[in-house]
Amino acid sequence: MQTEKREEYRQALLSFVMGHTQDVLKQPRSFIRYPFIDPGSVYDGNVWDWDTFWSVYGFLNLADRYEDASVRERLILHAQGNIRNFFDHQLPDGYIPMMIEVADWPEPYLNMKHKEGVLMNMHKPFLCSQICLISDYTGDYTWAEEFLTGIETYFECYDRNYYFEHCGLYVWCDDIMIGMDNDPATFGRPKFSTANIYLNSFLCTEFQAAAKLFRQFGKNEQARYYEGKRGALIAAIQSECWDPRDQFFYSADVDIKTRQFDWFHQGLGVFWKTLPIKIRVWSGFIPMYAGIATEEQADAMVRHMFDGKTFGTDYGLTTLAKDEKMFDLSATNNPSNWLGPVWLVANYVAFRGLMNYGYRKEAELMYERTLTLLGRDLIKTGSLHEYYNPFDGEPVMNGGFINWNVLVLNMADELDGKAPMLAF
Repeated sequence: MQTEKREEYRQALLSFVMGHTQDVLKQPRSFIRYPFIDPGSVYDGNVWDWDTFWSVYGFLNLADRYEDASVRERLILHAQGNIRNFFDHQLPDGYIPMMIEVADWPEPYLNMKHKEGVLMNMHKPFLCSQICLISDYTGDYTWAEEFLTGIETYFECYDRNYYFEHCGLYVWCDDIMIGMDNDPATFGRPKFSTANIYLNSFLCTEFQAAAKLFRQFGKNEQARYYEGKRGALIAAIQSECWDPRDQFFYSADVDIKTRQFDWFHQGLGVFWKTLPIKIRVWSGFIPMYAGIATEEQADAMVRHMFDGKTFGTDYGLTTLAKDEKMFDLSATNNPSNWLGPVWLVANYVAFRGLMNYGYRKEAELMYERTLTLLGRDLIKTGSLHEYYNPFDGEPVMNGGFINWNVLVLNMADELDGKAPMLAF
Protein backbone atom coordinates (compact mmCIF):
# COMPACT_ATOMS: atom_id res chain seq x y z
CA MET A 1 0.00 0.00 0.00
CA GLN A 2 1.30 3.45 -0.87
CA THR A 3 2.26 5.64 2.07
CA GLU A 4 -0.29 8.27 1.06
CA LYS A 5 -3.14 5.77 0.97
CA ARG A 6 -2.07 4.23 4.27
CA GLU A 7 -2.09 7.65 5.94
CA GLU A 8 -5.42 8.55 4.33
CA TYR A 9 -7.07 5.42 5.76
CA ARG A 10 -5.46 5.87 9.17
CA GLN A 11 -6.59 9.46 9.51
CA ALA A 12 -10.07 8.68 8.22
CA LEU A 13 -10.49 5.88 10.73
CA LEU A 14 -9.08 7.99 13.56
CA SER A 15 -11.48 10.82 12.75
CA PHE A 16 -14.43 8.44 12.46
CA VAL A 17 -13.76 6.63 15.73
CA MET A 18 -13.12 9.78 17.72
CA GLY A 19 -16.18 11.38 16.17
CA HIS A 20 -18.40 8.46 17.20
CA THR A 21 -17.04 7.86 20.68
CA GLN A 22 -20.14 9.24 22.33
CA ASP A 23 -22.25 6.68 20.46
CA VAL A 24 -20.94 3.82 22.60
CA LEU A 25 -20.87 5.60 25.97
CA LYS A 26 -24.18 4.68 27.55
CA GLN A 27 -25.94 5.92 30.64
CA PRO A 28 -27.52 3.70 33.32
CA ARG A 29 -30.83 2.12 32.37
CA SER A 30 -33.10 -0.65 33.58
CA PHE A 31 -31.09 -2.70 36.13
CA ILE A 32 -27.78 -1.47 34.69
CA ARG A 33 -26.96 1.04 37.42
CA TYR A 34 -23.63 2.44 36.21
CA PRO A 35 -22.43 4.09 32.98
CA PHE A 36 -21.07 1.54 30.51
CA ILE A 37 -19.75 0.95 27.00
CA ASP A 38 -21.54 -1.13 24.38
CA PRO A 39 -20.32 -2.32 20.95
CA GLY A 40 -22.70 -0.15 18.93
CA SER A 41 -24.90 -1.33 16.03
CA VAL A 42 -27.55 -3.89 17.03
CA TYR A 43 -26.00 -4.32 20.49
CA ASP A 44 -27.23 -1.02 21.89
CA GLY A 45 -27.87 -1.12 25.61
CA ASN A 46 -26.06 -4.35 26.48
CA VAL A 47 -22.98 -4.76 28.67
CA TRP A 48 -20.81 -7.59 27.34
CA ASP A 49 -17.74 -9.13 28.96
CA TRP A 50 -14.94 -9.39 26.40
CA ASP A 51 -16.50 -6.73 24.17
CA THR A 52 -16.19 -4.10 26.90
CA PHE A 53 -12.58 -5.13 27.48
CA TRP A 54 -11.59 -4.58 23.85
CA SER A 55 -13.58 -1.36 23.58
CA VAL A 56 -11.74 0.02 26.58
CA TYR A 57 -8.45 -1.29 25.18
CA GLY A 58 -9.02 0.68 21.99
CA PHE A 59 -10.56 3.86 23.35
CA LEU A 60 -8.11 4.40 26.21
CA ASN A 61 -5.36 4.26 23.61
CA LEU A 62 -6.98 7.37 22.09
CA ALA A 63 -8.10 9.05 25.28
CA ASP A 64 -5.35 11.67 25.48
CA ARG A 65 -5.98 12.90 21.92
CA TYR A 66 -9.45 14.39 22.39
CA GLU A 67 -9.55 18.18 22.26
CA ASP A 68 -12.35 18.06 24.81
CA ALA A 69 -10.63 16.80 27.96
CA SER A 70 -13.96 15.73 29.41
CA VAL A 71 -14.13 12.87 26.90
CA ARG A 72 -11.16 11.23 28.61
CA GLU A 73 -12.88 11.49 31.97
CA ARG A 74 -16.09 10.02 30.55
CA LEU A 75 -14.16 7.12 29.03
CA ILE A 76 -12.63 6.31 32.41
CA LEU A 77 -15.99 6.66 34.16
CA HIS A 78 -17.72 4.34 31.71
CA ALA A 79 -14.84 1.85 31.71
CA GLN A 80 -14.97 1.61 35.49
CA GLY A 81 -18.75 1.42 35.17
CA ASN A 82 -18.39 -1.76 33.11
CA ILE A 83 -16.68 -3.39 36.08
CA ARG A 84 -19.13 -1.99 38.62
CA ASN A 85 -22.08 -3.31 36.62
CA PHE A 86 -20.69 -6.83 36.52
CA PHE A 87 -19.92 -6.93 40.23
CA ASP A 88 -23.31 -5.37 40.92
CA HIS A 89 -24.84 -8.58 39.56
CA GLN A 90 -22.41 -11.09 41.04
CA LEU A 91 -24.28 -13.87 42.84
CA PRO A 92 -23.25 -15.20 46.28
CA ASP A 93 -21.51 -18.26 44.79
CA GLY A 94 -19.26 -16.01 42.69
CA TYR A 95 -21.14 -16.37 39.41
CA ILE A 96 -21.01 -13.27 37.16
CA PRO A 97 -23.06 -13.18 33.95
CA MET A 98 -21.45 -12.84 30.55
CA MET A 99 -23.89 -10.15 29.48
CA ILE A 100 -26.21 -7.71 31.21
CA GLU A 101 -29.11 -6.72 29.01
CA VAL A 102 -31.80 -4.08 29.15
CA ALA A 103 -35.06 -5.91 29.76
CA ASP A 104 -38.36 -5.83 31.60
CA TRP A 105 -37.39 -8.60 34.01
CA PRO A 106 -35.78 -7.70 37.37
CA GLU A 107 -32.20 -8.90 36.75
CA PRO A 108 -29.98 -10.38 34.03
CA TYR A 109 -31.47 -13.42 32.32
CA LEU A 110 -28.35 -15.51 32.97
CA ASN A 111 -28.59 -14.79 36.69
CA MET A 112 -32.25 -15.82 36.77
CA LYS A 113 -31.42 -19.14 35.10
CA HIS A 114 -28.46 -19.67 37.44
CA LYS A 115 -30.72 -19.17 40.46
CA GLU A 116 -33.09 -21.76 39.00
CA GLY A 117 -30.22 -24.25 39.07
CA VAL A 118 -29.47 -24.10 35.35
CA LEU A 119 -25.69 -23.94 35.13
CA MET A 120 -24.58 -21.74 32.25
CA ASN A 121 -21.35 -20.13 31.11
CA MET A 122 -20.11 -17.25 33.23
CA HIS A 123 -18.21 -14.04 32.60
CA LYS A 124 -15.36 -14.78 30.22
CA PRO A 125 -11.84 -14.28 31.62
CA PHE A 126 -11.48 -10.55 31.01
CA LEU A 127 -12.57 -9.12 34.36
CA CYS A 128 -9.20 -8.70 36.09
CA SER A 129 -7.66 -7.85 32.74
CA GLN A 130 -10.03 -4.93 32.28
CA ILE A 131 -9.41 -3.72 35.83
CA CYS A 132 -5.65 -3.72 35.22
CA LEU A 133 -6.13 -2.09 31.83
CA ILE A 134 -8.06 0.82 33.35
CA SER A 135 -5.83 1.12 36.41
CA ASP A 136 -2.59 1.07 34.45
CA TYR A 137 -3.89 3.84 32.23
CA THR A 138 -5.02 6.06 35.12
CA GLY A 139 -2.13 5.09 37.40
CA ASP A 140 -4.65 4.39 40.15
CA TYR A 141 -5.68 0.98 41.47
CA THR A 142 -7.41 2.18 44.64
CA TRP A 143 -10.87 2.22 43.06
CA ALA A 144 -10.65 -1.57 42.52
CA GLU A 145 -9.88 -2.64 46.09
CA GLU A 146 -13.55 -3.19 46.87
CA PHE A 147 -13.70 -5.94 44.23
CA LEU A 148 -10.94 -8.18 45.59
CA THR A 149 -13.25 -10.51 47.52
CA GLY A 150 -15.56 -10.76 44.53
CA ILE A 151 -12.61 -11.63 42.30
CA GLU A 152 -11.66 -14.52 44.56
CA THR A 153 -15.19 -15.93 44.52
CA TYR A 154 -15.31 -15.40 40.72
CA PHE A 155 -12.29 -17.68 40.31
CA GLU A 156 -13.69 -20.13 42.87
CA CYS A 157 -16.84 -20.36 40.77
CA TYR A 158 -14.70 -21.14 37.71
CA ASP A 159 -12.83 -23.85 39.64
CA ARG A 160 -15.96 -25.39 41.12
CA ASN A 161 -18.03 -25.56 37.95
CA TYR A 162 -15.76 -25.49 34.89
CA TYR A 163 -12.44 -27.03 35.90
CA PHE A 164 -11.54 -30.65 35.02
CA GLU A 165 -8.84 -31.72 37.44
CA HIS A 166 -7.90 -34.89 35.57
CA CYS A 167 -6.48 -32.84 32.68
CA GLY A 168 -5.94 -29.44 34.30
CA LEU A 169 -8.10 -27.56 31.77
CA TYR A 170 -11.26 -25.47 31.95
CA VAL A 171 -14.36 -26.21 29.91
CA TRP A 172 -17.33 -24.34 28.56
CA CYS A 173 -20.63 -25.43 30.07
CA ASP A 174 -22.29 -25.17 26.65
CA ASP A 175 -22.09 -23.10 23.47
CA ILE A 176 -24.09 -20.10 24.72
CA MET A 177 -22.34 -16.70 24.51
CA ILE A 178 -18.83 -18.15 24.20
CA GLY A 179 -17.56 -15.09 22.32
CA MET A 180 -16.92 -17.01 19.11
CA ASP A 181 -20.55 -18.02 18.91
CA ASN A 182 -20.40 -20.95 16.49
CA ASP A 183 -16.85 -22.17 16.98
CA PRO A 184 -17.15 -25.80 15.80
CA ALA A 185 -14.91 -26.97 18.63
CA THR A 186 -17.76 -26.15 21.03
CA PHE A 187 -20.89 -25.26 19.02
CA GLY A 188 -23.41 -28.11 19.02
CA ARG A 189 -21.24 -30.39 21.17
CA PRO A 190 -22.25 -31.97 24.50
CA LYS A 191 -22.26 -29.82 27.62
CA PHE A 192 -19.01 -29.73 29.61
CA SER A 193 -17.09 -31.58 26.92
CA THR A 194 -14.86 -28.91 25.36
CA ALA A 195 -11.75 -27.42 26.91
CA ASN A 196 -11.62 -24.59 24.41
CA ILE A 197 -8.21 -23.15 23.61
CA TYR A 198 -9.82 -19.67 23.62
CA LEU A 199 -11.07 -20.07 27.20
CA ASN A 200 -7.87 -21.58 28.55
CA SER A 201 -5.48 -19.19 26.82
CA PHE A 202 -7.33 -16.10 28.00
CA LEU A 203 -7.58 -17.60 31.50
CA CYS A 204 -3.78 -17.56 31.53
CA THR A 205 -3.83 -13.79 30.97
CA GLU A 206 -6.63 -13.43 33.53
CA PHE A 207 -4.64 -15.26 36.22
CA GLN A 208 -1.69 -13.04 35.37
CA ALA A 209 -3.85 -9.94 35.73
CA ALA A 210 -5.21 -11.21 39.05
CA ALA A 211 -1.68 -11.70 40.36
CA LYS A 212 -0.76 -8.18 39.30
CA LEU A 213 -3.92 -6.78 40.88
CA PHE A 214 -3.47 -8.47 44.27
CA ARG A 215 0.17 -7.46 44.38
CA GLN A 216 -0.89 -3.82 44.06
CA PHE A 217 -2.54 -4.16 47.46
CA GLY A 218 0.31 -6.02 49.10
CA LYS A 219 -1.52 -9.35 48.97
CA ASN A 220 1.50 -11.30 47.84
CA GLU A 221 0.25 -14.71 48.94
CA GLN A 222 -2.82 -14.41 46.71
CA ALA A 223 -0.64 -13.08 43.90
CA ARG A 224 1.61 -16.14 44.11
CA TYR A 225 -1.47 -18.36 44.18
CA TYR A 226 -2.75 -16.99 40.87
CA GLU A 227 0.71 -17.10 39.36
CA GLY A 228 0.80 -20.77 40.32
CA LYS A 229 -2.57 -21.37 38.70
CA ARG A 230 -1.33 -19.71 35.53
CA GLY A 231 1.77 -21.89 35.47
CA ALA A 232 -0.25 -25.07 35.98
CA LEU A 233 -2.67 -24.09 33.23
CA ILE A 234 0.14 -23.34 30.79
CA ALA A 235 1.56 -26.80 31.47
CA ALA A 236 -1.84 -28.38 30.82
CA ILE A 237 -2.29 -26.43 27.58
CA GLN A 238 1.13 -27.52 26.40
CA SER A 239 0.41 -31.12 27.30
CA GLU A 240 -3.15 -31.42 26.02
CA CYS A 241 -3.70 -28.72 23.35
CA TRP A 242 -0.46 -28.50 21.37
CA ASP A 243 -0.34 -30.97 18.49
CA PRO A 244 3.31 -31.63 17.54
CA ARG A 245 2.33 -33.30 14.27
CA ASP A 246 0.09 -30.49 12.99
CA GLN A 247 2.10 -27.79 14.79
CA PHE A 248 -1.09 -26.14 16.01
CA PHE A 249 -2.98 -25.45 19.26
CA TYR A 250 -6.35 -27.23 19.32
CA SER A 251 -9.27 -27.28 21.72
CA ALA A 252 -9.62 -30.61 23.53
CA ASP A 253 -12.45 -33.05 24.22
CA VAL A 254 -12.38 -33.85 27.95
CA ASP A 255 -15.24 -36.36 27.99
CA ILE A 256 -12.75 -39.22 27.95
CA LYS A 257 -13.17 -42.32 30.09
CA THR A 258 -13.45 -46.06 29.85
CA ARG A 259 -17.09 -46.90 29.17
CA GLN A 260 -17.42 -49.92 31.43
CA PHE A 261 -19.63 -52.73 30.17
CA ASP A 262 -19.54 -56.11 31.89
CA TRP A 263 -16.25 -58.00 31.27
CA PHE A 264 -15.47 -56.49 27.87
CA HIS A 265 -13.49 -53.58 29.32
CA GLN A 266 -11.46 -55.28 32.02
CA GLY A 267 -8.18 -54.92 30.13
CA LEU A 268 -6.29 -51.76 29.29
CA GLY A 269 -8.63 -48.83 29.74
CA VAL A 270 -8.54 -45.25 28.50
CA PHE A 271 -5.35 -43.74 29.90
CA TRP A 272 -5.20 -40.53 27.81
CA LYS A 273 -6.69 -37.44 29.41
CA THR A 274 -8.19 -35.68 26.37
CA LEU A 275 -8.60 -35.99 22.63
CA PRO A 276 -7.70 -33.08 20.34
CA ILE A 277 -10.61 -31.53 18.48
CA LYS A 278 -8.71 -31.14 15.24
CA ILE A 279 -10.49 -28.13 13.81
CA ARG A 280 -8.21 -25.22 12.93
CA VAL A 281 -9.80 -22.13 14.44
CA TRP A 282 -8.18 -18.70 14.76
CA SER A 283 -8.16 -19.17 18.54
CA GLY A 284 -5.21 -21.49 18.04
CA PHE A 285 -3.14 -18.30 17.72
CA ILE A 286 -4.20 -16.89 21.12
CA PRO A 287 -1.28 -18.62 22.94
CA MET A 288 1.01 -16.19 21.10
CA TYR A 289 -1.03 -13.23 22.39
CA ALA A 290 -0.95 -14.74 25.89
CA GLY A 291 2.80 -15.36 25.68
CA ILE A 292 2.47 -19.06 26.49
CA ALA A 293 3.73 -20.50 23.18
CA THR A 294 7.38 -21.47 22.85
CA GLU A 295 9.56 -19.77 20.25
CA GLU A 296 9.44 -22.91 18.11
CA GLN A 297 5.66 -23.13 18.38
CA ALA A 298 5.31 -19.47 17.45
CA ASP A 299 7.41 -20.01 14.35
CA ALA A 300 5.11 -22.81 13.22
CA MET A 301 2.00 -20.77 14.01
CA VAL A 302 3.19 -17.85 11.89
CA ARG A 303 3.38 -20.17 8.90
CA HIS A 304 -0.23 -21.21 9.50
CA MET A 305 -1.30 -17.60 9.93
CA PHE A 306 -0.18 -16.53 6.47
CA ASP A 307 -0.90 -19.73 4.57
CA GLY A 308 -3.25 -18.78 1.73
CA LYS A 309 -4.81 -22.25 1.73
CA THR A 310 -5.88 -21.99 5.35
CA PHE A 311 -5.97 -18.69 7.28
CA GLY A 312 -4.19 -16.17 5.10
CA THR A 313 -6.23 -13.53 3.28
CA ASP A 314 -5.61 -10.08 1.83
CA TYR A 315 -7.69 -8.70 4.72
CA GLY A 316 -6.04 -10.40 7.66
CA LEU A 317 -7.10 -13.69 9.11
CA THR A 318 -10.02 -16.02 8.44
CA THR A 319 -11.60 -17.12 11.71
CA LEU A 320 -11.79 -20.73 10.50
CA ALA A 321 -9.32 -22.37 8.14
CA LYS A 322 -10.61 -22.25 4.58
CA ASP A 323 -10.18 -25.98 4.07
CA GLU A 324 -12.38 -26.97 7.03
CA LYS A 325 -15.72 -28.54 6.04
CA MET A 326 -17.62 -26.03 8.23
CA PHE A 327 -16.18 -22.97 6.47
CA ASP A 328 -19.13 -20.67 5.75
CA LEU A 329 -19.69 -16.94 5.20
CA SER A 330 -23.42 -16.66 5.93
CA ALA A 331 -24.78 -13.46 7.43
CA THR A 332 -26.16 -14.47 10.81
CA ASN A 333 -26.76 -13.10 14.28
CA ASN A 334 -27.31 -15.16 17.41
CA PRO A 335 -25.12 -16.98 16.69
CA SER A 336 -22.79 -14.57 14.98
CA ASN A 337 -20.71 -16.21 12.30
CA TRP A 338 -17.11 -17.12 13.15
CA LEU A 339 -16.83 -19.84 10.51
CA GLY A 340 -14.49 -17.88 8.26
CA PRO A 341 -15.40 -14.17 8.12
CA VAL A 342 -12.73 -11.68 9.14
CA TRP A 343 -13.25 -10.22 12.61
CA LEU A 344 -11.03 -7.38 13.75
CA VAL A 345 -10.45 -8.80 17.21
CA ALA A 346 -8.91 -11.91 15.64
CA ASN A 347 -6.67 -9.74 13.47
CA TYR A 348 -5.51 -7.74 16.48
CA VAL A 349 -4.86 -10.78 18.69
CA ALA A 350 -2.79 -12.29 15.87
CA PHE A 351 -0.99 -8.97 15.36
CA ARG A 352 -0.15 -8.68 19.05
CA GLY A 353 1.08 -12.25 19.09
CA LEU A 354 3.38 -11.50 16.18
CA MET A 355 4.77 -8.46 17.96
CA ASN A 356 5.23 -10.44 21.18
CA TYR A 357 7.51 -12.92 19.42
CA GLY A 358 9.46 -10.46 17.29
CA TYR A 359 7.73 -10.97 13.92
CA ARG A 360 7.54 -7.28 13.11
CA LYS A 361 7.50 -7.65 9.33
CA GLU A 362 4.56 -10.04 9.54
CA ALA A 363 2.83 -7.74 12.06
CA GLU A 364 3.18 -4.84 9.61
CA LEU A 365 1.53 -6.97 6.93
CA MET A 366 -1.34 -7.87 9.28
CA TYR A 367 -1.81 -4.18 10.04
CA GLU A 368 -1.74 -3.15 6.39
CA ARG A 369 -4.32 -5.78 5.48
CA THR A 370 -6.53 -4.73 8.39
CA LEU A 371 -6.17 -1.06 7.53
CA THR A 372 -7.12 -1.75 3.91
CA LEU A 373 -10.21 -3.67 5.00
CA LEU A 374 -11.58 -0.99 7.32
CA GLY A 375 -10.35 1.98 5.30
CA ARG A 376 -12.13 0.79 2.16
CA ASP A 377 -15.30 0.06 4.10
CA LEU A 378 -15.33 3.48 5.72
CA ILE A 379 -14.68 5.35 2.46
CA LYS A 380 -17.31 3.32 0.60
CA THR A 381 -20.10 3.06 3.18
CA GLY A 382 -19.32 5.82 5.66
CA SER A 383 -19.38 3.26 8.47
CA LEU A 384 -17.73 0.13 9.87
CA HIS A 385 -19.23 -3.33 10.18
CA GLU A 386 -19.08 -6.28 12.54
CA TYR A 387 -17.44 -8.81 10.24
CA TYR A 388 -16.24 -9.14 6.66
CA ASN A 389 -15.91 -11.44 3.67
CA PRO A 390 -12.28 -12.66 3.56
CA PHE A 391 -12.17 -12.92 -0.24
CA ASP A 392 -13.34 -9.48 -1.33
CA GLY A 393 -13.31 -7.48 1.92
CA GLU A 394 -16.99 -6.61 1.65
CA PRO A 395 -18.90 -6.18 4.93
CA VAL A 396 -21.19 -9.06 5.82
CA MET A 397 -23.52 -7.34 8.28
CA ASN A 398 -24.20 -4.93 11.16
CA GLY A 399 -23.12 -1.49 10.08
CA GLY A 400 -22.36 0.98 12.84
CA PHE A 401 -20.33 -1.57 14.80
CA ILE A 402 -17.47 0.17 16.64
CA ASN A 403 -16.12 -1.99 19.47
CA TRP A 404 -12.89 -3.82 18.58
CA ASN A 405 -12.70 -2.25 15.12
CA VAL A 406 -10.91 0.53 17.02
CA LEU A 407 -7.96 -1.84 17.47
CA VAL A 408 -6.64 -1.05 14.00
CA LEU A 409 -5.47 2.23 15.53
CA ASN A 410 -3.74 0.35 18.35
CA MET A 411 -1.87 -1.60 15.68
CA ALA A 412 -0.68 1.62 14.07
CA ASP A 413 0.47 3.11 17.36
CA GLU A 414 2.23 -0.05 18.49
CA LEU A 415 4.14 -0.25 15.21
CA ASP A 416 5.16 3.36 15.89
CA GLY A 417 6.65 2.24 19.19
CA LYS A 418 3.83 2.74 21.67
CA ALA A 419 3.50 -0.03 24.27
CA PRO A 420 0.37 -2.19 24.16
CA MET A 421 -2.38 -0.97 26.47
CA LEU A 422 -2.10 -4.02 28.72
CA ALA A 423 1.30 -5.54 29.36
CA PHE A 424 2.64 -7.75 32.11
